[in-house]
Amino acid sequence: MKKTKKSNYVLFCVSIVFCLIVSLPGLANAAPIHAGPQFVDGYYADPDVQIYNGTYWVYPTRSTQVGESDTGAKSVDIFSSTDMVNWTKYSNVISSANISWLQHSLWAPSGAYRDGKYYIYFAANAINGDGQLGGIGVAVADNPQGPYTDAIGAPLINVVRNGAGPMDQDVFIDDDGQAYMYYGSWGECNVVKLNADMKSLGTWSDGTVYKKVTPTKTGDNDYFEAPKVFKRNGIYYLTYAAGVWADSSYKVMYATSSSVTGPFVTQGIMLHTDTTTADGPGHNGIVQSPTTNDWYIFYHKRYLSSSQRVLAFDKFEFNADNTIKPVEMVEEDTFDDSTDTGWTKYGGA
Repeated sequence: MKKTKKSNYVLFCVSIVFCLIVSLPGLANAAPIHAGPQFVDGYYADPDVQIYNGTYWVYPTRSTQVGESDTGAKSVDIFSSTDMVNWTKYSNVISSANISWLQHSLWAPSGAYRDGKYYIYFAANAINGDGQLGGIGVAVADNPQGPYTDAIGAPLINVVRNGAGPMDQDVFIDDDGQAYMYYGSWGECNVVKLNADMKSLGTWSDGTVYKKVTPTKTGDNDYFEAPKVFKRNGIYYLTYAAGVWADSSYKVMYATSSSVTGPFVTQGIMLHTDTTTADGPGHNGIVQSPTTNDWYIFYHKRYLSSSQRVLAFDKFEFNADNTIKPVEMVEEDTFDDSTDTGWTKYGGA
């Protein structure tokens, strides 16, 4: 049963579902298809998600709130959960206190793990050309919650190559153990090799460092930023944000390839604005549950009544031909979890 914020529809749905639960044995225990609305308090965007030892870790951009100093834009909070319902917040795991070259902005953190070390890759200082202080950095810790320290004391990537802005990075480790980092804004996407130390760049067989992997152009839904790569059935999937992040054109597209270096062929829209629910979903993370094998997309969105971005996630599925079924940004509930999450209260009830 889909939720809505309209009171007349809510009352109607509640009455119908109550009758169904009473009359149909087992319905109350049916597994929810969608995860629901905003899952942590506060204004956040650009979530990456990783699983370490059965615990989900979410790495978002921390949005500066009205009346708050600009220090909010120079720090990262992360969240953990074992059940995707109850989340623990760890504040300021990266900030100007432990990144000496951080000057005025920090965003799009993404996590990775290798050889007992936990890494957060991040974008900082919003540079627009070579020779400026900023770009993609990396911090390291002995535990996923930190404390994190600057791994190299400088940006890992601080140049513009193939037209790709050094930001919106995502680390993908392939089946053979080789780590890659996809990144890029301004309509172009690169991939680089990460060496075993996870804090230096390798070279390709042709001696180059940066390879352009921008998905095929399709028009209004062309790649803009925020690549995320995962692998399934031997296919490399690259999800990305298209449109403008500040309006309803923002959406998640996806492309596929048989190779880690592409070419990536655009397949279609994965998630987009729902004019009855929320606006501008995008800049996502992808994760597969280790217990159920279900796939989830974590993303930010804006409720129709607000310009602030919040975090949400939804389950998604594949067709028999390995294409992705478009995600509906709706909310569902089994009505047996003793919560009213996602429902608007009317008259206090």
